[in-house]
Amino acid sequence: MYSRMPRALNENEKAAQGNVEAFPIFHTMESENRTESILMQDYIWVTGMILKQTPVGEYDRRLLLLTKERGKITVFARGSRKPSNRLAAATNPFSFGKFKLYPGKEAYNLSEAEIQNYFEELRTDFEGAYYGMYFSEVADYYTRENNDEREMLKLLYQSLRALCAPSLPNPLVKCIFELKAIAVNGEFPGVPTDRKYEESTVYALHYIVASSIEKLYTFQVTDTVFEELKGIAEQYCKRFMNHNFKSLEILTTLC
Repeated sequence: MYSRMPRALNENEKAAQGNVEAFPIFHTMESENRTESILMQDYIWVTGMILKQTPVGEYDRRLLLLTKERGKITVFARGSRKPSNRLAAATNPFSFGKFKLYPGKEAYNLSEAEIQNYFEELRTDFEGAYYGMYFSEVADYYTRENNDEREMLKLLYQSLRALCAPSLPNPLVKCIFELKAIAVNGEFPGVPTDRKYEESTVYALHYIVASSIEKLYTFQVTDTVFEELKGIAEQYCKRFMNHNFKSLEILTTLC
């Protein structure tokens, strides 16, 4: 039982009053026979995209979030699998926006979300969704926690937008994404020297590597140039990634 009788402060308590700001702030709420102390959380806002979500327990989700401020982080969304939960839609893959988080013991916890783009087109496009999942897997493969991953986040966002554009063939978007991802990671070695390529292919390669991400998906190529770009992308992906992406395996059966 807590005493309600006032008492005089001792010397240590008097000295501590001047430093109260250094301690966590508590609000005290009384109800009948108990007193509850609630620690005010240190909330942060991050801008990012959900790369992956995994069911946890009966109602929760574990999210893999690629953010502008903190790189790739793990976030728990409590109760988000309940249909009536306000975070249910916001915790689906491809959701891009602002997320309000507070730290937990091993990961962050999601408090609020302000989604700017759900990429609804990909939710109704079976093939396009697998391209998007492949791009997310590549972003997961390349990014790290507490790294500056703004360029990879921008690349992923613009690439998903390109998948939603009917004028751009998905295989071309995939090819451009792969080459630019390798370049963003600082691994692009230049034009291959194993054979002679079309002049337009060489120009397209230089453009992909040097252009800003915002202007990346602004060109079309002939079938011949596409096949050469595709071969180069496959060669470099095998050389620099050398990883089995599950969504890519499914894509090869669809396309």
